[in-house]
Amino acid sequence: MKSEQLQEFREQLEAMRGEIISDVEQTLMDMTSQHGNIPDPNDRATIESDREFELRLRSREHKLLNKIESAIGRIDKGTYGICADCEEPIGMKRLQARPVASYCIDCKLEQERREKNLGK
Repeated sequence: MKSEQLQEFREQLEAMRGEIISDVEQTLMDMTSQHGNIPDPNDRATIESDREFELRLRSREHKLLNKIESAIGRIDKGTYGICADCEEPIGMKRLQARPVASYCIDCKLEQERREKNLGK
């Protein structure tokens, strides 16, 4: 992969990381600023439901953040764009669609097929 392409992916990944960190900081500010006694049970339930939803989102984003960090690490090591399983190049279209991808489409489909069969 050309160094210009790697730099573009690095910038995209760093932008994704920055957006997630910003969202987390905003959530923390929102949650710490919401205080006080809310007497109406319906309002309290709505607030708790919203908080739970935000926390689930942040949990998913935390997992994505780990994948972003891993992808940036692969760029640094020179292994970005190489499948972690078969060691063949990951297609450019796949990387453009999912820059954190660590498997080529064939290996990822096989992995998902095995996981699905284990779940039965």
